[in-house]
Order: sequence, then structure tokens, then C-alpha cells
Amino acid sequence: MTLEQRLRSMRKTMRDTFGIALLRAGQEDIIRSVLERRDTLATMPTGAGKSLCYQLPALHLDGTTLVVSPLIALMKDQADKLLAAGVDCTLVNSTLRSREEREALQRILDGESGIVFVTPERLAQPAFMAVLRAAAGHKVGLVVVDEAHCVSQWGHDFRPAFLEIANAVKALGQPPVLALTATATPPVLADIARSLGLRDPRVVRTGTLRENLRYRVVQVSVGGGKDGAARAAQAKHEQLREVIASSAGTGIIYTATVRDAEEIYAWLAEEGESVSRYHGKLTPGAREAAQEAFMSGGTRLMVATNAFGMGIDKPDIRFVVHYQMPGSLDAYYQETGRAGRDGQPADCVLLFDLNDRRIQQFFLAGRYPSVELAQRLYDTLAARCKEASGGVTLAELKDAMPGVGGGKLEVALGMLVDARIAGRDRQRRYRLRAHDGAQSSAHDAVAKAAAQFEAMSVHDKETLQQMIDYAQTGQCRWRAILTYYGDTPSMQRCGVCDNCMSPPQIAPADQSISVDDTLHDADASKRSSKPHPWSPGDAVRVPRFGAGEVALASGEQVAIVFPDGRTRTFMSSYVKAARRAV
Repeated sequence: MTLEQRLRSMRKTMRDTFGIALLRAGQEDIIRSVLERRDTLATMPTGAGKSLCYQLPALHLDGTTLVVSPLIALMKDQADKLLAAGVDCTLVNSTLRSREEREALQRILDGESGIVFVTPERLAQPAFMAVLRAAAGHKVGLVVVDEAHCVSQWGHDFRPAFLEIANAVKALGQPPVLALTATATPPVLADIARSLGLRDPRVVRTGTLRENLRYRVVQVSVGGGKDGAARAAQAKHEQLREVIASSAGTGIIYTATVRDAEEIYAWLAEEGESVSRYHGKLTPGAREAAQEAFMSGGTRLMVATNAFGMGIDKPDIRFVVHYQMPGSLDAYYQETGRAGRDGQPADCVLLFDLNDRRIQQFFLAGRYPSVELAQRLYDTLAARCKEASGGVTLAELKDAMPGVGGGKLEVALGMLVDARIAGRDRQRRYRLRAHDGAQSSAHDAVAKAAAQFEAMSVHDKETLQQMIDYAQTGQCRWRAILTYYGDTPSMQRCGVCDNCMSPPQIAPADQSISVDDTLHDADASKRSSKPHPWSPGDAVRVPRFGAGEVALASGEQVAIVFPDGRTRTFMSSYVKAARRAV
């Protein structure tokens, strides 16, 4: 069957099975690429129809379509919709009982299921890979990686298990891969292609702009200290109450920590609001019940950490509020993108307190393995491999290195494997590779490989600063987002964000502050004076950073552009007037 014949047949399936008359922008380009059996990397905004780009081809391709999904709730939602449309599919995940799992694996072996949903962790299991390879006359014909930004070390949801996907694809005979994500910066796209081993991939980008989303930032910074934190919390409560009261539909309130999620949930419940909560410390049953209540309309509000929302397909969410800023614009765009999927106007509100950056700095501080941990892992591998010539399992390494988190250990092991310092066999046993030279040179190789984590740490700090710059910018919010993602903005102003509707007014702050500005100077907490009424264009000087020019001043916070082109944000009392060069 020719490509055009497949497309004609596919369009009939689209109408009869999915009830869709026309494809959206970009969908046909992606589907054509898949039918041509090309590796494809596609970015489409939330709600733009990414799932259809593999569901339609799957019904017209030979073999099984293997969909690798990061969350069980996400794959269940997609599978339920396919089953409701009369499309057979199979899920293989940790929620299945033993009998259910045996039946699912048998369906795959018998070639009875055209679409199979799995988590990336499942691909690391040799027994499951053996089932895929042994499927009777129904080999894997397409591998789909959903939420593909999780693959990238530069993405906001770096997850070691995703690094197994490239090896699994090779073991399955290198079928074509379709990688899908809502959006990604050019460096993340390049890293996804590299991490998945994509071969000359066709990249399809349908754009980032969603004109129905109205972005707004509410400045609530009121200085440091316990009193300042209490006043900021009160200001946030007032703003949150106002957003909820002025919005007719359902909404999500994101918090950076479990503690804040519980506190806001309890406060809203006491206020009489219909509210659920969702975070990683709840039991699976409690999370499922909370999600079901919100999705079915049983509750109006969801208070959640970033554990909630990936793949959530609730079309009528009218607002998303961030109680604290996330660690990156990627995370912010992904989370706000859950609003307005029905195409109707929706509000995305950030309650911005510069002091909240400390939460994200705390998360970043322990994210990556240190060089010391990498060296310790190398020495442990060397010692254990002498005792066990067949290699060492991850579980054995965990026992040999108490106090080291499993995630960090997997990342460090992946780094040693990528650098060809260590190897891993199909039984997932690790051993050191032969290394020329003395032990000291082996340690040098480990240190060199571990240096990538320092680069990642620097990148994360820059990413956090970009989030802060977004919150402080006086330009159109949508233009700032589009520029971040490398899109060429077609407009100067969107006309719907806060900066377009009501351009920032500069007003002097009216109270003294004392802030420990750990982002820029550990001694900033020692400085306290009445803030200067800065205005855009003022020549200023900042200790340690030198001279610059005010880009935006809002209350006690001042965004300054330096000669290197970087914009950094400071508390007003930390900024001094400077003479302009003549």
C-alpha cells in the first residue's frame, strides 16, 4: 500500500473511529513522517492533539506500537479513551495484579494488541523485553516516547529510567521512534535526539502560542525576616482568594512544597471551598480519589505539587495559579498549559515573591551527584567486581553505599556507562571496563565525566534566573515565553497579558527591608535602608556585579541589564546610583 493510500484509509479511520473531520496544524506533517518510517521529534502545545499523531498511524502500520509513558495515570487516561473508541490496547505497569499481568503479556505474545503502553522502567526488565522480541509475527513497528522532555538531561524532569529507552530501541531492531512533547528549547530538542539515538529525525514544531491563555504576575514581595514572610503569605492568600472569587470555573493551585499544598488545602477547605489536594506523599489510593473528584467535577479546586497534571485532559480548567514560582519557564509553561484546553479564555497567575527562589535553590542543591560520589561509586564497583566476577546489580550497590539515594546512584551509574568507564549487560549487572594506565588516570577519567554535573548545575541556576527575569519583565509575557523557546514572535504585544493590558507603573517602596539575597550576595542581609525609587534607564551599580541599567523596577525589586546582556534581579536597597560614562 502506498503512502497516499494509507493516508486515505487513515482519514476514514479518523472520521469513523475518532469522530474527527480535519487534522490540526502540524498533525498531518507528523503522521506523514511516521508513515514514512522516519524518526520524528515533534513539539505541540498542550491540547493540540499529540496523541492522535501516533494513535492513527498505529491502526495502519504493521506490528505493535509501543508507547512509553512517564506516568501510570497518563497512560490509563489515554488507554481508556482508546478503549471507549473501540481501539484495542494493552497496559503493562506496576498496578496490575499477577493474573492481569500474565494475561497482558500473553496478548502481546499472541500479537493481539496493536498499541501497548509501558513505563520506561518496564523496558529495563529483560523478561519484558524478551516478550516483545518473541511476539508472534507482530514485532514492534513504532516506539512512541510521550512527554519526551523527560529524556533530556537539560529538561525539567530528568529521570534516569528514560535513558534506557535508546538501548531498548536497539534491542528491538531499531524501529522508528516518534518523540512527543508540549514544547522544548532548541538545546533540549537536540539533547532528546541525542539521548534517544534518533537517526536524522524530522523535527516538527507547531508553535508555542496559545492565544486564549492570559498570563499575569502579581508581585507580593514585602521584604525578608519572619515578619516579611508572614506578610507575603497574607498577601498571597488575599490574591488567591481574589482569583478564586473572580473565576467561574475550575482551577489548579500549584505549590512548590508538600507542606504548602497541605496548608493551602486546609485553609481553602476551612473557607468553604470545594477542594482536593494531590502530592507525592499521599497514598496511591488517595491520589487517585483526589484526581477523580477533580476530573469529574466533584471538586472545583485542586491544590497540588508538580506531581499532578502531566497528561491531564480536563478541557474546562479556567485558571492555574502558582503559589510559588517553579524552577524554570519550561515547568511554568507546561503547568499553565493545563488551563483552557477547550480553547476558551483562561488565566495563568504567578504570585511572585523573590524570596521564594530559596525553595528552588534548596531543590537544586541536592539534585546531582558530586564528583566525590562518582569517585566513591567507581571505587565500590572496583572492589565489588573483584569479589563477583559476573558484575554487580544496582541493589547490591545500594547496599554497599548506604545513605546514597537511589536516583542519584542511577544517574551516577548512567554517567559512568555513557563515559565507557563502566558497562552493563542484559541482566543489568555493572562492571568496570578495562582501562589503560594507572589507577590515578582512571580517577581522572571519572572526574572528567562527572564534570558534566557541574555544567548541569550551572545551567539549572541560569534557568532559575530566567524564571525570575520573566516574573520581573515589563514586556509582553507571551513575547517573553516565545523568545525563550526560540520561536519568532509575530507580534510585539499579545494584548491579553497583564503587561499589555496595564503596563507596569514605577512606584517607590515605602518601607525598609532586610533581605538575605542568597542569589547574589550572602551578605545582603546586613544591608537595610529605604529603597530608592528607581526608574527604567537609571544608571546603577551593584556590588560584585558592577554597573548596569535599570530595566524594570517594581516595589522593592529591581531588574538590571548588565553590559554582558544578562538581566539580574536585586532588592532595591542593594542597588546604588552610578554615573553615566561621558
